[in-house]
Amino acid sequence: MAATARRALLLALLVVAGAAVNAKPYSPADSLLLNCGSTADGLDADGRKWLADTNNNMWLGDSGKSSIMAAADELDSSLPSTIPYMTARVFTVEAVYNFTVNPKDRHWLRLHFYPSSYNGISPEDFRFSVNTSTGLTLLHNFSVWVTTKALTQAYIVKEFSLPKTPAGFIAVTFTPTPMTNVTYAYINGLELISMPDIFDDPATMVGFADQTVDIAGSTFQTMYRFNVGGGYIPPSNDSGLARSWFDDTPYVFGTLQGVTYNAGPRFHVKYPSEAAEYAAPVEVYTGTRSMGSDPRVNQNYNLTWTMEVDGNFTYVVRLHFCELLLNRPNQRAFDIYVNNKTAQSDADVIEMTSERGVPVFKDFAVHMADEPGEEFMWVALHPSVALRPQFYDAILSGLEVFKLNDSRGNLAAPDPEPSKMLAKAELGAMSDKDRTKSQKQANMATVMGGTAGGAAAVGIVAAICVVVYHNKRNRELTGSESHNSGWLPLYHSHTSGKSSGHIAANLAGMCRHFSFAEIKAATKNFSESLMIGVGGFGKVYSGVVDGDTKVAIKRSNPSSEQGALEFQTEIEMLSKLRHRHLVSLIGFCEENNEMILVYDYMEHGTLREHLYNKGGGKPTLSWRHRLDICIGAARGLHYLHTGAKYTIIHRDVKTTNILVDENWVAKVSDFGLSKSGPTTGNQAHVSTMVKGSFGYLDPEYFRRQQLTDKSDVYSFGVVLFEVLMARPALNPALPRDQVSLADYALSCQRKGTLADVVDPTIKNQIAPECLIKFAETAEKCLADQGTDRPSMGDVLWNLEFAMQLQDTFDGRSGRPQGRDDDGSGRPAVLEPSNSYGSTASVTTIGTSSTSRVHQACAIAEEDDEMLTGAAFSQIVQPTGR
Repeated sequence: MAATARRALLLALLVVAGAAVNAKPYSPADSLLLNCGSTADGLDADGRKWLADTNNNMWLGDSGKSSIMAAADELDSSLPSTIPYMTARVFTVEAVYNFTVNPKDRHWLRLHFYPSSYNGISPEDFRFSVNTSTGLTLLHNFSVWVTTKALTQAYIVKEFSLPKTPAGFIAVTFTPTPMTNVTYAYINGLELISMPDIFDDPATMVGFADQTVDIAGSTFQTMYRFNVGGGYIPPSNDSGLARSWFDDTPYVFGTLQGVTYNAGPRFHVKYPSEAAEYAAPVEVYTGTRSMGSDPRVNQNYNLTWTMEVDGNFTYVVRLHFCELLLNRPNQRAFDIYVNNKTAQSDADVIEMTSERGVPVFKDFAVHMADEPGEEFMWVALHPSVALRPQFYDAILSGLEVFKLNDSRGNLAAPDPEPSKMLAKAELGAMSDKDRTKSQKQANMATVMGGTAGGAAAVGIVAAICVVVYHNKRNRELTGSESHNSGWLPLYHSHTSGKSSGHIAANLAGMCRHFSFAEIKAATKNFSESLMIGVGGFGKVYSGVVDGDTKVAIKRSNPSSEQGALEFQTEIEMLSKLRHRHLVSLIGFCEENNEMILVYDYMEHGTLREHLYNKGGGKPTLSWRHRLDICIGAARGLHYLHTGAKYTIIHRDVKTTNILVDENWVAKVSDFGLSKSGPTTGNQAHVSTMVKGSFGYLDPEYFRRQQLTDKSDVYSFGVVLFEVLMARPALNPALPRDQVSLADYALSCQRKGTLADVVDPTIKNQIAPECLIKFAETAEKCLADQGTDRPSMGDVLWNLEFAMQLQDTFDGRSGRPQGRDDDGSGRPAVLEPSNSYGSTASVTTIGTSSTSRVHQACAIAEEDDEMLTGAAFSQIVQPTGR
């Protein structure tokens, strides 16, 4: 007990002392960034300086005499920067980089590779191993081309952490793999940077509480690094450690993905020690992903992340926590599971840190066997039942996964195997001659890849970056053969159809290229009976490709104002993006002066058709389901604004561009007008010509021609009122003060008469508190100045809270959800079911008949300070942000 008390006192003293510690950049003793094969120094896109590796011949063991300085034969627009990827040092024999380093520090070693032809050497001819002077094998028989093609990446970065070297010397050796034909080794960029002591303590072995794994003396490879609940953090924003942190969304398992919360830059993170502040940047700790506010829902699912890893290695999983809202023990406690084994029971962040705003991380080790079923690592959180906390919830701020070297000093794994479906689709579109050649190459790749059949070597976090954000573009490697790679399931092939030249050659490899004959067959020669819509781009048809796959086919109208640029933008944007709430592009056709886009078929059409376009015979949606569709669309837009390296602004948000699939999942569509947001921190907008749809157009954007993500927020506010009132954004047939939906809705909201103009079909279904929250959210979206509008993340949060208020009301009234129960005798409106057989609203976090409002009020009575937390203030007093 005395020892426990001393530890608690020491922790308290550390916290108090650390409260004044502000995050400051780490100053590494060694910081070397080599732009290999270059004759000149240069800056990358993040402003970091890379030195030409010819500046000091002592870095190369033979002064570079046995190597070739080469330039890439083509530039892939998915590259984050031309430096260091457009030049390479090519080795024909074993070659060594030698570095003198500080013996007291661990070091990051990052190897950058871009698969391309160099001085006429085909990318398939590079296969090599990388070792260090300490006897470590980092890569063995490694092919950049095979790896990036299998993982559909444009480039790859391998990040390793090397232990302290008492000799003060590190050598990195590149060795071409001996083959019957000539092979080469190469490197585009190399980083060697000192790192602070953030891996001193051993990790607890999951399943063996009395066993630990030494990290300080190990070499390890970074497999994943997530800013959980937040966006991409570039190396330049990482406190001097130059790490990249990525959005975790693509790796959250299941439909229940929790809710994200960000305390904002003004929140003060109090590091308990000087060393702790280097574990993760402030941006990681000011954001979280939690399960949501509904205890019943939370007790029936796990918040789970799943990641593909290599078998037969031990991994360290580092979880980062920072409590942003609560300030007393046992308000939120949860269990941590790794691979379905309990890593820690009853974890309580406040118990660990003693106060709000203090970050902490936990390390757990787990061994992954080399056998079926062990290809994926699972990390899961679940509310503690044993402690009966005040809130049944769990949170996480950051997640890292590191692979440790085995007993032989090896970190290498076999190259990943390309998708069999992808290979089949590609072969199916080739000529017999090309197919035979491709099969021979595939067989050769299999031989070279070794005999191990382990999991795909997903590599460092940059692999995550490219898989999620930067899809592999087309590469013309020879005069007759085109190798194509893109992140599209099932659909991925070439045809020999002649292009009409509207899109660049590199865009042609981003998704499937249909021949015009295929399109005509799919649409029965564009039969009017298959036409399902008409838009600014042209007519839209339903069709069938590959025998049984139903698709939507959009054919450009030659007289349309939306032409080649929109066609190219749509392909470029949608080929990069994959999200549950974004429509998926399958491919395109560009022959005979046609511009045709092929999408997944959305069974239930547009949102607008279910609101007031009764001519199509679409059923009217219940209020709950309208709200659920709004939440889904908000998730899609939130992903566009925060899920990629740069903001993507849709620029044409409206009810006809929100589609609904067969499971009633809302998906945002039509990216022909989309623009990438500002790429520099000192610029908040993009100056561009005004485009969009009148009635939804941001007035600030219209006046100043300065586009921001808040322009989408304004358009979405119009959508929200359109959903509520079931009338078009513009209706010239109405009295002058009612022509514009936005102006009329705001007028009614301010006069307190909005409830009188709600769609009569749903008026009696809406909970009063829900209507207040929903209307307030829409009103804030329509603020005249963009700076006064909420972010899409805040809009999403408020809509989810509105759904919780609706659930609470329905639970109290005991009425069936989605039905008119006012005794009018009108038929029940549609409450569609999702693929799980439950009401669609169940797919929204926090939808349950059990409310948290009373629990939250109890918090407020006990501690008024809780009202300062933005999220909880809304639960206590739903007044909006």
